[in-house]
This record gives sequence, C-alpha cells and structure tokens, in this order.
Amino acid sequence: MTQDVKEIFGTPGGPSAPGAPGPHSTPPAPAALAAKVRTLAPSMTRSMQRVAEAVAKDPAGCSALTVTGLAELTGTSEATVVRTARLLGYPGYRDLRLALAGLAAQQQSGRAPALTTDIAVDDPIADVVAKLAYDEQQTLADTAAGLDTAQLGAAVTALTGARRTDVYGIGASGLVAQDLTQKLLRIGLIAHAHSDPHLAVTNAVQLRAGDVAIAITHSGSTGDVIEPLRVAFEHGATTVAITGRPDSPVTQYADHVLTTSTSRESELRPAAMSSRTSQLLVVDCLFIGVAQRTYESAAPALAASYEALAHRHRSSPR
Repeated sequence: MTQDVKEIFGTPGGPSAPGAPGPHSTPPAPAALAAKVRTLAPSMTRSMQRVAEAVAKDPAGCSALTVTGLAELTGTSEATVVRTARLLGYPGYRDLRLALAGLAAQQQSGRAPALTTDIAVDDPIADVVAKLAYDEQQTLADTAAGLDTAQLGAAVTALTGARRTDVYGIGASGLVAQDLTQKLLRIGLIAHAHSDPHLAVTNAVQLRAGDVAIAITHSGSTGDVIEPLRVAFEHGATTVAITGRPDSPVTQYADHVLTTSTSRESELRPAAMSSRTSQLLVVDCLFIGVAQRTYESAAPALAASYEALAHRHRSSPR
C-alpha cells in the first residue's frame, strides 16, 4: 500500500480525507450506497465520479476487486478509490467492498433494482406511468436513506419554538415552500413563503434569534434563495437548507442541512421533477415532526381549519 493511501485511511497521527466519517460514525447501510452516489457524484472530481459510477453500476463485480483492481478498472489511482470510499461515508475501501457485496445481494434478490430506465419519446403511456412510478419511488427511498435524522430533529426543534418561519424558494422549489408554509399555518404557526427575491430579503432583515429561515434549492446555488438566507443568518435566525448538493454555497449560511436526492435527469424528466418529489418528502417530515411536538395545540388548530373550510367541500343543493 502506498504512503498516500495510508494517509487517506487515517493512520494514527495522519490526516483524514475531507468529509470523512468521524471515529464514531456509522457507515451507510448497503441500501443507502446508491443514494449516496447519486447525491454526491455531481460534486466529486471527475476521477472520483468514475469510481462512484463503477461501483453503482456493478456492485457485484466491484466488490470482488482489490483497491488496486478498482483503480485500474476506472483509470484512477488507489488514493482516489479510497478518497471516494471515505466521501461516501466508509472508513476505508474494505468497508465499501462489504457494502457493495450487500447491495449486490439485494439486487440479485430483486429488492433493489440497479438502474432506472429513461423515458423515450415514443414510449406507450403505460410505460411512462411505470417508469415515472419507479423513479419517484427510488427518489423517495434515496432521500429517506440519506436524510440525516439528527439534522432533521434539530430543524424540527427550531421550528417548534419559532416566533415566525420564513421559507424561500424559486420556481418548482417555490411551490414546495408554499406547501410547507400552508401546512404550518394549518397548525397555528406563523409562516410565510417568499418567491420574490426582493420581498424575501426585506422580510429576512426583520428576523432575529428565535425565528427560522428555510431555503429550498436543489442546486444549492440559486442566488435569489441564498441571499435572504444569508441575511437571516446574519440577523441571528436559525437557518435550514434543503438541497441536493450538501457542499453547495447555500450551506455556508445554514445551521442545519437536509439533503435531498434525485433520479437521473433526461430530456423528458428534468431535475425539477424529481427534486420536487424529494423536497416534498423532507418538508412533510418537518411538518409531521412539528405537529407531533405541538400536538396539544396543533390538533385543535387542524380541526378548526377543517371545520372552517368544510362548507366549501359540500355539494351545493340543487
């Protein structure tokens, strides 16, 4: 083993790779490996992407390779292979091989399909339904597998005690922001969704300690979302980023980061479709967590809102 690889493994007194798990971290379960690859691959170097793509496409084959063998297969180095393993959450390559073997066993048993299928222009509508349903299920499973429940719990705690919550989102993410605020309003909390960047910043200036600001952006680099979150952060509000890129600019101003996953993009399935699905799962988790902790006040508030709107759902007499 080369000295470079020894250092990356984290030998006593030696440095660890950036983003590597701490000494008490638990490596991701095999089911979470594919989700990790899909989420982190866009932010990896090209050489690390080759390693990640190889293990995702052929977990069985890669699990049988040594670190040198995988490096040769992907045209990279042993150091790159180990860095990739650590970035994916494993202490070293040996742990990644064990996860690959577990993932391969799941795929062979039919519990974890390896790849999704792109939608073609001439696909019958029945195939479109089946492919979209599979992609949506995979996106939700990946998001659930990769969601940091400690970060989620901390965000729920902040929301539960917040004087007011502002949520920022543009485009499809703006629709998710509206969904979250409507849910919070239904249980008696003060919440506002902002898709106008000027109004978002104007309102962010009014936030302070005890308030919460949430930015929803799949890319993590949407300036119109980052700016109000930065302002809220600088004014002392607790800030949360919901993003598909855990190392993106928006996370610089986030006290808590909730990572979403997406399926592979295609011409007929842009990122906004699958990112919306995963974002909705995260905001639903936030809402349910808050509703659980505020049940004594949330339940009557929900009942009151249902009652207030009930007459609008009844059939009009002829």
